[in-house]
Amino acid sequence: MRGDSPSQIVSPDSPLPQAQVPLAELALVFLKLGTIAFGGPAAHIAMMQEEFVRKRQWITEADFLDRLGAANLIPGPSSTEVAIFIGHAKRGWIGLLVAGCCFIVPAALMVSLIAAAYVAYGSLPQAAGILYTIKAAVIGVIVQALWSLARTATKTKFLAFIGVVAIVLSALGMAPLLVLVIAGITSGAALWFKKPRGALSAVPLFGKLALFAGTLGAAAAPVSLLRLFLSFLKIGSVVFGSGYVLLAFLRAEFIEHLHWLTEKQLIDAVAVGQFTPGPVFTTATFIGYLVAGIPGAVVATVGVFVPGFVFVALSGRLIPKLRRSLLAAGILDGVVVGSLALMAVVGWQLGRAAIVDWITLSIAVVSAGLLLRFRINSAWLIGGAAVIGWLVRA
Repeated sequence: MRGDSPSQIVSPDSPLPQAQVPLAELALVFLKLGTIAFGGPAAHIAMMQEEFVRKRQWITEADFLDRLGAANLIPGPSSTEVAIFIGHAKRGWIGLLVAGCCFIVPAALMVSLIAAAYVAYGSLPQAAGILYTIKAAVIGVIVQALWSLARTATKTKFLAFIGVVAIVLSALGMAPLLVLVIAGITSGAALWFKKPRGALSAVPLFGKLALFAGTLGAAAAPVSLLRLFLSFLKIGSVVFGSGYVLLAFLRAEFIEHLHWLTEKQLIDAVAVGQFTPGPVFTTATFIGYLVAGIPGAVVATVGVFVPGFVFVALSGRLIPKLRRSLLAAGILDGVVVGSLALMAVVGWQLGRAAIVDWITLSIAVVSAGLLLRFRINSAWLIGGAAVIGWLVRA
């Protein structure tokens, strides 16, 4: 950060950036990402790293990693929260809203259209062709981002060791939040014993921000927009982790508690959230449409994403304060490495599912190679992969 010009990076301490990005440009780039960002949170993070760190130089790699670590420590969709963090860094409060909404809206509209077809025909539209190759290209994007981010995050051999341990723990099935806690505490403890005491003034408090959500529970009730909103507000306030973690919360709320969905409807809703671009949490949009049509889709989408905006707004100014505390900075370094470890495990899992033959393997390898060697725009790779998939499966 210290070597960058004001046009390249903004101090997160300042209420408004020193060199403002036009709101129209901010909106357009997040609309683009929300339209092409297939592959789930790990892929979204990879695309944002390429777009904002490498291509546009809006934020340094170190700042990007700090925001990624913070997003993993607060409830809600981590990739959407990184988008909100970046919007806030570039244009303050209005940027926070523009970036987040523009990243969410394309996926929400697509999911609503799919939900309308689902209600009309009783099943999901077929979309196997282009997704078959797009997913392989996304793996290449993830590989490139992990390579670049890991070189910045692993400042010491000990942090690299923490990353390896975090990968093992995540692969063995440990909860993502617990992996991050262990990584952060281990890094902070090592620094505690090496440095003089007295830097304990700023300890991460992100986990405490979600405690208010426990008061939002309510007894079973008939279908209503208010109840639908409160259900998703509660879920958006307490869910950490991936779409698979979201599935458990959705099942408990809408099948076991409210009895508004069947098992098949819930599985189909999660599938839609997985194969459409943008945030996986747009699963809420699909469920809202099934329950109450277009008003339900709007209410559910707002309810599940509002907590992410609130948590980012509350925690955004805490990041630079943490960096000024030696102990807290050490903990955040561990959390950042743990976040990359989670991303690596998810990338491996996605790769096993996406790379199924020589065509998808070739696309993944070529995509990673082109990004690492020539730094081309990932949108071109995804578009090219979509064309190949359409031709192969036509």
